Amino acid sequence: MSQRIRRVLNVAEKPSVAKAVSEILSNKRFSTREGRSRYNKIFEFEYAVYGKIVRGIKEPDQLCHMSFTSVTGHLMEMDFEERYRKWGSCDPVNLYELPIRKFVPDDKLDIKRTLEEEARRCDWLILWLDCDREGENIAYEVIDVCTAVNNRLQISRAKFSALINGEIINAVQNLIQPDKNKADAVDARQEIDLRIGASFTRFQTILLKDSFVIDVYGNDGRNMVLSYGPCQFPTLGFIVERYWEIQAHEPEEFWMINCSHASEDGTSHFNWMRGHLFDYTSAVIVYEMCVQEPTATVVNVMEQRKFKNPPHPLNTIELEKRASRYFRMSSEHTMKVAEDLYQAGFISYPRTETDSFSEKTDLRGIVQQQQGHPVWGTYAQQLLDPGTELWRNPSNGGHDDKAHPPIHPTKFSAGESNWTQDHLRVYELVVRHFLACVSQPAVGAETVVQIDIAGELFSTTGRMIIARNYLDVYRFENWGGSVIPQYVFGQQFMPTSLTLDSGITRPPPLLSEADLLNCMDKAGIGTDATMHDHIKKLLDRCYATKDANMRFSPTTLGEALVMGYDDMGYELWKPDLRAKMELGMKAVSEGRKSKTDVLKDCLEEMETCFRDARLKKEELLKAMGIFFERSNRAGGVDQHIGGEVVRRCPACNESDMVLRQKQDGNFMVGCLGYPQCRNAVWLPGSILEAAVTPQICTSCTPAPVFMIQFKFRRMDIPPNFDANHLGCVGGCDDILRQLRDICGTGSRSSVSSAPTRGNGPTAASNNTQRSNTMTRQGPVTCTHCRQTGHSSNECQTRMPRPQASQSRTRNPQSGETSVTCDKCGAPCPLREANTENNRGRKFYSCQSRECNFFKWADSIDTRAGTEAMGSSRSASSNMSSAARRGGGGRGRARNSGRGGSGSGGRTSRARAAPTGTTFVSATGEPISTRGMECVFCGELHPASTCPTRAGR
Repeated sequence: MSQRIRRVLNVAEKPSVAKAVSEILSNKRFSTREGRSRYNKIFEFEYAVYGKIVRGIKEPDQLCHMSFTSVTGHLMEMDFEERYRKWGSCDPVNLYELPIRKFVPDDKLDIKRTLEEEARRCDWLILWLDCDREGENIAYEVIDVCTAVNNRLQISRAKFSALINGEIINAVQNLIQPDKNKADAVDARQEIDLRIGASFTRFQTILLKDSFVIDVYGNDGRNMVLSYGPCQFPTLGFIVERYWEIQAHEPEEFWMINCSHASEDGTSHFNWMRGHLFDYTSAVIVYEMCVQEPTATVVNVMEQRKFKNPPHPLNTIELEKRASRYFRMSSEHTMKVAEDLYQAGFISYPRTETDSFSEKTDLRGIVQQQQGHPVWGTYAQQLLDPGTELWRNPSNGGHDDKAHPPIHPTKFSAGESNWTQDHLRVYELVVRHFLACVSQPAVGAETVVQIDIAGELFSTTGRMIIARNYLDVYRFENWGGSVIPQYVFGQQFMPTSLTLDSGITRPPPLLSEADLLNCMDKAGIGTDATMHDHIKKLLDRCYATKDANMRFSPTTLGEALVMGYDDMGYELWKPDLRAKMELGMKAVSEGRKSKTDVLKDCLEEMETCFRDARLKKEELLKAMGIFFERSNRAGGVDQHIGGEVVRRCPACNESDMVLRQKQDGNFMVGCLGYPQCRNAVWLPGSILEAAVTPQICTSCTPAPVFMIQFKFRRMDIPPNFDANHLGCVGGCDDILRQLRDICGTGSRSSVSSAPTRGNGPTAASNNTQRSNTMTRQGPVTCTHCRQTGHSSNECQTRMPRPQASQSRTRNPQSGETSVTCDKCGAPCPLREANTENNRGRKFYSCQSRECNFFKWADSIDTRAGTEAMGSSRSASSNMSSAARRGGGGRGRARNSGRGGSGSGGRTSRARAAPTGTTFVSATGEPISTRGMECVFCGELHPASTCPTRAGR
């Protein structure tokens, strides 16, 4: 009976790895066929997987038909559901809670189809993904796709670190299970980065891009995205912080004493052991003491053997740092070159945190491969010669990621025809570094001589190299030696020179790429596989620049963003928050914490930061204002910043409507779909505070319409209205509508009258928009006559009709006027409002709390003037109540000659109006000025502010 041949689907992370492993396992005898994706071919061959020994019994070998294909990195993406991917679809703060999904993007669908077709025909899945967290996550993406069409698949994982025969054969004969903890750690990191990045990116882009002319992007930054990344910003913070240190440095002069002694054996230069002094007088006094007694006495001679140790085995971060330092290569380019060398089989896996070799590693075998090299081959031979005693087992760097060994050469090469100069450099660095770390340290004899001159100590050091050892092969380092004359204890001599020299303190240099990588490594920002990518993003997004010396400076945009967040108080640009997240994700990968717990802790903390940052957005605006000019483009802060969700927009049916407070302090409810949808509900200008509550209106549809808790300024509303009100903007709230008619809506932008470009109905005109704003759910009802079909502003019952004017009397002693309460008959004294919108405006109110009598003084003046005009008043019969009151302090003066905006209402009342000036209300309608003249001088300002009043 013949043995059943098992069909095995093998999946690698890249097409080149799939081909390389297939060549090794099949001894280059395999067939090739096309898959759905033309870049991911399928290699087929027969292979026998040896049976394992279980409890002393060897399982039978398994003859397998291998189908070997690949993915191209991550097969899936993580993102929000489609309806929330548009920036105007929701309040950014909701991104911390909205559902997300992992899916195969369109450009990877062909790879998915290949996996599905092959998985249906196979009964065993072997995963050949990279052995790190990302590789483990990709493995589970492949598992999800394959098991969705064949849930009977046996699943195994191959663990390898280099594309060489020994590693690959050992991996296939010792298959393991994939690690779900590592995959969960990557899912946690992706979700954290998505939610934080999306919320802050939307927040700062919407806030800033239309408010300032940001020319670093070209075209005034109109199409820019101000990206925020949880790793990216702390990395930028390191650059900005060093830049600020340099800018804050104030050079300070110091003085030091230098001594030299020349003899027949050479010249020695002695350094003052005080270093230097910043006080010139003190330095001069000490120097004069030495000059007066210049004889030098040797007080100490120390001779000792010194060692310069070779480097630890090479990990990813050290490879990036040393390539930057030695060859001026960027970390991103270094990793690309290293990846090429790995896929071609010349070096081991280049993404590893490990800097110590295990005892099982055949170190001498690696050295043997290099004996034939024309440059370092002789040194490799000396290492293997026991007589030279040059060999030393490598030191332990203290890091082991349990996935891959340190980076080392896996195949000999004297240079390939397709290699660039950078490929040669990186391969040379890897080989020389490995040979150095298995070599003896350099040995030197060091002599330190100390002398005394007038009680001041000076010292010099001489060094002689005894054995160079690893320095012979590691040309990137040196250990300078300097020979000094021989001195003995008690010897005296006269210095050849004794000088008082000055110097100035210097700031630290800008961060180099090696410095920046070191900062990120120490702070735990990113991983060995992602650090170079974070640095590249800073450059791509114009947050930082890199000069010819490989040193980083922040751009004005990068500095402004960091300054703004720094002024908020939350150190979002500091590494602490991200380092804490990285520790949490490491705990998930090690099985010490669950993904759910880490997500909950991180996202709750960052949501708090986000809410606080939004409340303190003015700090970010101030910081940007230091570096960039303000833009006159429409939109910006007032229209775009998200607030608390009130309801779904009934106009476009796509985005939420949110409660917002504009820069002028007034409140509105606007659609997040702006500028495509310009639907807005303008609220009374007398609101002091407003907050959306969880309560839902039971009358308005479509539900839910969340009710808003309002707090009004007491002096801005009639006394018969409560200052606290739980209201609804859906159209059912009569109190809110009355207050809007009485108090106006404050200053408006042109948004309210702009046509809607969403999917909903289009506003017909300005007046239609205003009259329908508060009553979208039904016909308009007048608040005065209670009839439908017209608003209170158009009500015929409010047309002027003859009536007795309010009687006013003047106190002959104080000169103050009063009116008679129409309820109790008592005199109501004249008072002055002190609220923001009505400061300086006069009113009458009864001293009895039971009457609730209240009258604005200028409304009495306006009505009196109107009566005198008689029938001519009909020309202005459609004025709003706010217009008849003189605009409530929020009107505008419009020059009829130029048609432009004039000064605000309060300013215009405090000075005479220029000729040709017409006053308009907040809605743009004319206001009669009859009856508004000062009783003393006749100008248009309150009598209480008249400059002629003092002399009367």
